[in-house]
Amino acid sequence: MNLSLPHTIENINGEKLTFLKITSKNGVDYLEVENEVQPNAGPPMHVHYSQDECLTVISGKMGYVVLGGETKYAEAGEIVLFKAGTAHKFWNAGNEVLYCKGYISDPQNVMYFLTNIFASANENGGRPGIYDAAFLLTRYRSEFGLLEIPALVQKLLFPLVLLFGNLMGKHKKFVDAP
Repeated sequence: MNLSLPHTIENINGEKLTFLKITSKNGVDYLEVENEVQPNAGPPMHVHYSQDECLTVISGKMGYVVLGGETKYAEAGEIVLFKAGTAHKFWNAGNEVLYCKGYISDPQNVMYFLTNIFASANENGGRPGIYDAAFLLTRYRSEFGLLEIPALVQKLLFPLVLLFGNLMGKHKKFVDAP
C-alpha cells in the first residue's frame, strides 16, 4: 500500500480524516491532518503510545475525555492535545459537522494503521474484522491500542485468530505492512 500525501480515509461510522503533509521542526516529524466528524460520531477509546495528537476545532463542538477523567468540550478556536500514552476518545458533540485541523507527532505508522482500520470497519459493518484487528493491534502494539477491545480478548483470542487466519492466507492483504 503506497500512501502518498494528501491521503483521505473515511469510515461508515461518520469519520473522514485527511493526512495532508509531513513537516519537520527541530528534528521531529509532524503529520498534519484535517478531520470531519458527523454528529455523535468519533473514534473509540484509544491510545497512541508514541504519538502526540493535537486538534484545533475549526467549527462545531468536540466532546472528549481521557481515560478516567471527566467529559470536556471544545469549540471553534480551542486546541485539544492528547499527549503520547494518554488514552482518550473524542466525538462530535454538536448537531453540525465537526471540522478540526491538527497534527500527529511522530507519525510513524499511523497512516497505514488507520487506513487499514477504517477499511476493515467499512468492510465489516462499522467495526474492524477480528483478523484485521488482531493483525494490526498485534503488529503495532508498541504504537496503538484500542481500549474498547477487552485485554483478555487481545491476549488470548488474538493469537488464535492470527494463527488460523494466517493458515487461511488472510495475512496476504498486509504483505506491504511497514
